[in-house]
Formats: sequence, structure tokens, C-alpha cells
Amino acid sequence: MTSKNQHIPLILLLALSLLIGIFTFQDYGMTWDEELYYQYGEAIGYAYSIPERLSGDYDLNLAYGPSPDDHRNRGPVYLLIMRVPVNALHALTKIDKVALWHLMNFITYLLGVFYLYKLSLRWLKAESAFAASLLYISQPLLWGHGFINPKDPPFTTVFLATLYYGFILVDNLSIAETSRSSRVRQILLVGALIGIATNLRIIAPLLALLLIIYALTKRQPRILLWFIPIGTVSLLVLYITWPYLWDAPIARFIEVLTLMSHNPTSLKVLFYGNFYRAFELPLRYLPVLLGITLTEPTWILFGMGLIIALFRWIRKGRAWSDLGIVLFYFVLLISYVLLIRPPMYDGYRHFLFILPPVFIVTGFAFEQIFEWMRAKWLRALFLFAILAIGISGGAKLHPYEYTYYNAVVGGTSGAEGTFETDYWLTCYKEATEEFNDRFPDGETLIVHREAANARYYAAKNIEVVPFRTLENGDYMLLSSRLNILNITEPHSPNFITVERDGATFCVIKKVKR
Repeated sequence: MTSKNQHIPLILLLALSLLIGIFTFQDYGMTWDEELYYQYGEAIGYAYSIPERLSGDYDLNLAYGPSPDDHRNRGPVYLLIMRVPVNALHALTKIDKVALWHLMNFITYLLGVFYLYKLSLRWLKAESAFAASLLYISQPLLWGHGFINPKDPPFTTVFLATLYYGFILVDNLSIAETSRSSRVRQILLVGALIGIATNLRIIAPLLALLLIIYALTKRQPRILLWFIPIGTVSLLVLYITWPYLWDAPIARFIEVLTLMSHNPTSLKVLFYGNFYRAFELPLRYLPVLLGITLTEPTWILFGMGLIIALFRWIRKGRAWSDLGIVLFYFVLLISYVLLIRPPMYDGYRHFLFILPPVFIVTGFAFEQIFEWMRAKWLRALFLFAILAIGISGGAKLHPYEYTYYNAVVGGTSGAEGTFETDYWLTCYKEATEEFNDRFPDGETLIVHREAANARYYAAKNIEVVPFRTLENGDYMLLSSRLNILNITEPHSPNFITVERDGATFCVIKKVKR
């Protein structure tokens, strides 16, 4: 295959995935994190409105939406960018805005797959990089988060893009022949990406550290001077895209850094059938979840790929300092979680960005296996067998792919009651819409928690009320989060059940009095 055609498989993969996304994005329910977050996105334009500034009663707090205390210290750059296509598509199609946000989230996730592939090409052949990307995109957990999570997959995408362009920049800075205009463009790009990444997650300055370490491996001290303009651009982009910093940039950045590093929360987490506060989870929490939420071949291929990569590095003397840095950040963050023990909840969604190195390393295993399997049909058969596990698992759970657990714990049905499944309550959409159909003339629905999510999907003649007593209505919506399905009498029959592959996510029960 010519160099021009070798990337066609990835292009076809992304095109097919986008096509699937276009046909399915309206299936996904809203998470309890989303509605207020997107309203923050709707409001943030106020901060940049010149007429509002000239009106005489400008109040920056109005730019943070209906929940300013929750969102003003969260960087809005992703919302600023994506609100434009969301609003445009809504005006053209009248499709629900939350659904359109899910489509934009998914497109951003696919962009991350593209940069995973491009980054992998630094060490792998195109065929192996494609296989690694295919394994990554076939993970039900990641596919599901790609739609419903507007925070962590976008950060992963920007993280990958920054590493990709950052490595290229450092390589070019070490070459005297690189033109000044090319260097300026690359510095502006990498600086902007680091600023955007920091806006999304306060841990993003780690990217600058990784690139500085890579620059040190070039043994050309003058390269480090270029990080001054890179840092300047990053700070400017960060400041411009984060209105909360405008009044007191340094003090508020330190405030956010302190807040996020401690991540104060008392949320309860279900783990091995026990309830823990987010700040008191056992040491094995992250390792166990990493082991049981990715498809079974993933860690086998990772172990094999790691051995092969190290063998090639040592025996053939390859200068893979950039690969070493990618692995370093994976080990560093795993160590941070195990040693510092930050509060964690919602699985490990806040750390999804640590996964790309795992799949890059699996590419070395694919490369070696492909060398053993000379016949193309045999390679294709092997790849299909590996991917079928994730694809079939995701298809059975749709649109709740993010609840995936592998066979080690008996799948998602085996994890039910032991680990969290639909912790973000996305099943409310399906349950409420079926309730709408059952009661076209109206009824009152009690919702045990997060009534606003059910209210978003309820028909106008359905009264949705939060749970206070069972006297409020005749039906009650319950989720599987923290095993609360049995809050009413256990023998009370389920009027509506939302389940996939043997796992129940939420039910609507008739209230017995």
C-alpha cells in the first residue's frame, strides 16, 4: 500500500463511526451533570458581549448560568466552541439541544481517535497504529462516554493533539533548517493547545512538563528558551477563554488549582458491594476498575506490547525518548492516584486521558502478531475476533455502553449490585418517554433523585415531583445507583423496567399505600 493510501482504513473507520453516531446520537439520555453545564454554555457568551458591557449594568456572574457556584471555576472553552454548531443545528433541525451536544461530543471523541492514530505512527507501522486505534474505539466504555461526557473525552482529545504537535515542535526546534515562520506557527498552535487543555482540566500543565522533558533529551539547551513564548501563548489563551480569571488571574487560578487538586466531595461510591465516600476508597479501586471495564484482550495485548517495545528499544537501540515520555505520564498518573489517593467517583472518568498509552502499546503487540501472520485474511480474522468482544458488548448495552464490564465479573449483569453501572442516570430518558406513552392523559411521577433529568424528558401533561413522601403520586422512578431500587416495598411490581443484557438500570414502580 502506498504512503498515500495507507491511511484510508482509518479514514473509513472514522467515517463509519460518524455515520453510526449520526443515526444513534438521539438515543442517549442526559446525565445529571449535563443540563446545568450546557446552560452554562448558553450563558457564557454574555461575558464577551460588547453591548452588555456598555449597558451600564454588566454583571459577570450572569455568564455562569443558573449554577454559578458550581461552574464559574470550570473552564468553558469547550462550551464556547461547540455552542456555535449546536445552536446552528438546532435552528436548522429543531432537534433537542442535549442530543445535539451529544453529537458534538462524539465528533470530538472521534477527533481524539484520529490523534491517537497519528501519535502512534511515531513508533508503529500504519497497519499496527490502525489496529491500536480500532481497539481503542471499540471499547464500549469509551464509546459511551464519547456521547454523554462533555468534559473528559474532549480533554483526552486535546491532550493527545498537544502531545502530537508538541513532539513535532520539539523535533523541529532541534533542526537548524526549520524556517522561522514554521516555528512561529507551531509555537502558537502548541501554546494555544496547552492553554485550552488547562481550561478543560487544571492538570494540563503536565503537558508542558512532558514536552520540556522531551526537549531535554535533545541535549540542546537553546530549545528550552522557546518554552517562554509557548508559555506566554498558553497563559493568554487560558485568560481569554476563562472569564472567571479576568478579575484576579493569579489568585483565582491558585484557588481553582487548590480546589481541583483536593476535589472535595462526599459522594458515595459502590465498590465490591460496599459503600465508600469518594475520599476513602480502597487502594485497589482504580486498578480493579481498569481491569474489569476494558475488553479482555486489552491488558493481554498491553503486556505483550510492552515486552516487545522494551525488547526493540534495548536490542535495536532505538531512540524512543518520546515513547518513554508517553509511558512516563501513564505511570506517573497511576502512581499519583495510588499514592496521593485523590477522591474519585463516577468510575475513573476523570482519568480517561491516561488510557491512550495503553492502546499505543498494544500496537506493538499487533505489529508482532501481524509479522507472524503473513496472510492478510488471517490478520483480518484475528483483528475481527479481538474487536468482536467490544462491538458485541457495546451493541447489547446500547445506549448504555459506558456501563460495560467484561467477563471477569460476569459482564454488566454480573457487576450489578457490586459496582456502579448507570451512575449518571441516563436511563431516565427511556423510562420517562415510555411513561409518557403509557399515560397520554397525564399522571404524577415521583423521582427518587435528580428529578430535573426526568422532567426534561416528561411530556407536558406529566407532573414530575422530587421524592419527599410516597403520598405525592402513584408512580415512582428509581435508579440502580447505590442499589436504591428497593426503596419501595420489594414486592411492588415494576411498571416499567429499563435493562440491557441482564442488568437493570432503572424502574418505575406503582406506589403501594
